[in-house]
Amino acid sequence: MTEESKTYRISGMTCASCVSRVEKAITSVEGVAGAGINLATERATVTTRESAGPKVEDQIRTAVEKAGYKLENAEETNADEDNQRKASEKAKRLTRLKISIGFTVPLFVIAMGEMVGLPMPGFLQPQTAPLLLAMIQLGLVLPVLIVGEHFFRRGIPNLLRLHPDMDSLIGVGVSAAVGYSIWSTLLIWLGHPEAVHQLYYETAGVIITLILLGKFLEERSKARTSDAVKKLMNLQAKSATVLKDGKQLQVPLEQVQLNDIVLVRPGEKIPVDGTIMEGQSAVDESMLTGESVPVEKFEGDSVTGATLNSNGLLKIKATRVGKETALARIIKLVEEAQGSKAPIARLADRISAWFVPIVISIAILTGLAWLLAGAELAFAMKTAVAVLVIACPCALGLATPTAIMVGTGRGASEGILIKGGEPLEMANKIQTIVLDKTGTITEGKPRLEDIIPLHEGISGPDLLKRAASLEVGSEHPLGKAIVRAATDQGMELLEASSFQAYPGLGVGGNIEDLSYLIGNFSLMQQQGVLENPHPEALRLSEGGKTPMYIARETSLLGIVTVADPVREDSVEAIQSLKQMGIRPVMLTGDNERTAAAIARQVGIETVISDVLPDGKAASVKKFQDEGNLTAMVGDGINDAPALAQADVGIAIGAGSDVALESAQIVLMRDSLRDVIAAIELSRATIKKIRQNLFWAFVYNVCGIPLAMGVLTLFGGPSLNPMFAAAAMAMSSVSVVTNSLRLRSIRISPVNKPRTKKKKIMKQTIQIEGMSCKHCSARAEEALSSIAGVTAVEVSLQEGSATIQSENGIPEEKIANAITDAGYELKSA
Repeated sequence: MTEESKTYRISGMTCASCVSRVEKAITSVEGVAGAGINLATERATVTTRESAGPKVEDQIRTAVEKAGYKLENAEETNADEDNQRKASEKAKRLTRLKISIGFTVPLFVIAMGEMVGLPMPGFLQPQTAPLLLAMIQLGLVLPVLIVGEHFFRRGIPNLLRLHPDMDSLIGVGVSAAVGYSIWSTLLIWLGHPEAVHQLYYETAGVIITLILLGKFLEERSKARTSDAVKKLMNLQAKSATVLKDGKQLQVPLEQVQLNDIVLVRPGEKIPVDGTIMEGQSAVDESMLTGESVPVEKFEGDSVTGATLNSNGLLKIKATRVGKETALARIIKLVEEAQGSKAPIARLADRISAWFVPIVISIAILTGLAWLLAGAELAFAMKTAVAVLVIACPCALGLATPTAIMVGTGRGASEGILIKGGEPLEMANKIQTIVLDKTGTITEGKPRLEDIIPLHEGISGPDLLKRAASLEVGSEHPLGKAIVRAATDQGMELLEASSFQAYPGLGVGGNIEDLSYLIGNFSLMQQQGVLENPHPEALRLSEGGKTPMYIARETSLLGIVTVADPVREDSVEAIQSLKQMGIRPVMLTGDNERTAAAIARQVGIETVISDVLPDGKAASVKKFQDEGNLTAMVGDGINDAPALAQADVGIAIGAGSDVALESAQIVLMRDSLRDVIAAIELSRATIKKIRQNLFWAFVYNVCGIPLAMGVLTLFGGPSLNPMFAAAAMAMSSVSVVTNSLRLRSIRISPVNKPRTKKKKIMKQTIQIEGMSCKHCSARAEEALSSIAGVTAVEVSLQEGSATIQSENGIPEEKIANAITDAGYELKSA
């Protein structure tokens, strides 16, 4: 049965109890499979079943409104509308706060001035004008009560529905203080001037003002937790130059359509995902990968929207627009992650469900207990109000979501996309991490190393030609390396027919009416070519090379080897994993000897080799069955089943659809360093969540007894409700501020290689003797092999080559490389 998820905005939530109640209201609707509520983002992600009727959204809205809140479809509002709404709400909050402070300050001075020794005029002294003093205080507190009306409008009805929340605690506490003060005012009017000492108007005013101040500071801090998403949104281009009917039209980004041809000038942002149809340039992809060095792009290469075109004029065919672009999908992923809930948050949810009712019960019992003990009614009421005010569970509700928002946002800014609170928490507990070899531990760019004929009458070039002719139809990296080597040598490949792929083993086909095979030993054994591995293959695999057998019919013709170089950061990253107490495991389809050689190079003791693609998930499950919380790191394409099976699936260097779907953490860079960074970020975030929950719990555990007047029993002071309000407001602010510290945490240096920005020099040379594309490819390979060369561009038409290097290459080295390739350097 299929399910559909939709995001809504919930207004009116103030604490963890609100979250619990909204979640219960939504999940009570028939057809709703689940709901995730986030207090920090005021968002609800609701999952409905396929069987849910068309009116399910109306039913959800009704259920939320009955619970005392308001529901809006967040997907129908764009970023500008959302920002306008937030700005309007901020302005209203600031206005209410100013009014509250403006009336509370004089109220507080009038009520407490004489007690602290301030000289007060006669008409404001309780001894000379008690009724006037009471009426002035009542007049000053009324505007404060009006700007704080939502505490009563929402809190009291929720209390009557038997679903009390933070607003209920404040509403009841302030109502008690004001109600008792009005009763005292009435007594003064009836001729009991001594009742002037039992006025608590200033307590009510100060409580509301401090809570409004705390909420204002809290909202301002919470706004900073979503800075990552705002920065991502600001990366997008605002408009695009579209070519239509030979004209250049400047249109808003939203109007660019699929397959439009977009012109991007040097220095402009690329507006959409697409393919270069004409031109070449260096593209700054740092927003996507974090790498500061621009990437050279040529005709036929794909480009990503929001990256920066550095120096060339590009014509790009739009292949993804609007919500389908990589950046839009990343923004959505980060927003969903920030709105998600970590398993650790369930503790706060369970407590909040019964916390507020218990607090109200404690407040009532506290007041009654003091009355029965002989205390005055004013004192009993003051302690009860203090209990209600200090116990508001705001900090409890903000402890987890704010940390998740900041943690996932920090990850996004580092090119680490974490898909929710659950993988963020699970990454903190990883015990075993399974690493795919090709493209993860190694560069994923294999190259041909050895050509060894083993049959009479066949030469090395002939063996390579037949191997490449078979592999030209293969998408496997090893096959591509063989084809690339043959092409670089200018070989004319033979026509192969009846192509057949043997997944995880090799390929076969017919050449010149004879059947050929190329693949590993398992394929040769399966097809009756070999019974045991060839000694030469065993020797070569000891050095970390992958041997591939070539057979005609049932006769072995020879062996070619392909090697995939180990990434320069793999050894360092794997050593860091060990230091973190995580066991690294290498998983590969390579033979045992080759796998062991690579494992020795990088320091991995546990190796699983000869694994077919469909067996990788089973290998991951084996570790899970042994009781290990297991992560899988792969390229996100052929490793998709294993990524999905793992407790935490990590796709490395992948922005592909498969990676975004199958992995829970997507690393935009091709570096194992970011695996370390993701785990460290997880650990730091969970540490902040635990700190937040600890202090939120400790605050309430310690604060409630103080408010109850426990210290009074031992001759100590009682807690004034005003100070209780200040403490409650500041607890929420401190939780959000603690979460914000994640924005500046120092991720291990292994995450960021220390590279200096190097000056790139260009040299243009003229080459004689090039006559075809194979010639230009051979010249390019020869020049690229020179130490210090960072990029080479060969033009067959102009007979020239442009070389990029860090400090320039001596002409002698260039001449030697060109001569060795079979050509002649004309001038430099």
